[in-house]
Amino acid sequence: MLEETNNNHPHWQAYDTHPELCELLKESLREIEDPEISLNVTQLGLIRNLVIEDNHATITMLLTTPFCPYGPDMINSVQQKAEDVLGMSTHVDLSLDPWDMSMMEDGLSDDWGMFRQF
Repeated sequence: MLEETNNNHPHWQAYDTHPELCELLKESLREIEDPEISLNVTQLGLIRNLVIEDNHATITMLLTTPFCPYGPDMINSVQQKAEDVLGMSTHVDLSLDPWDMSMMEDGLSDDWGMFRQF
């Protein structure tokens, strides 16, 4: 079960079993940017979960919009980066949950001006 912490920021299941790998992956995923928004997948909160079982990883990811033109490239980049960093086969499950600015790292949504939530 995915546990939400700090408002809408998830706690990856793998933090309970492989915290050192989670930190390495989180930092490496900062290299993968959404070209339309110029923020990376970690800043945007697009990586919702990481599960590691039997030397296999599953990442649950969502996109900022359902038909993001860069979605396939970002998903592929996340998979490749995860396999490189984790050293194991990785599958990316695309979540159909809607993304919203509360999923972003703390403080980032404040800079969006006209998108500010009241």
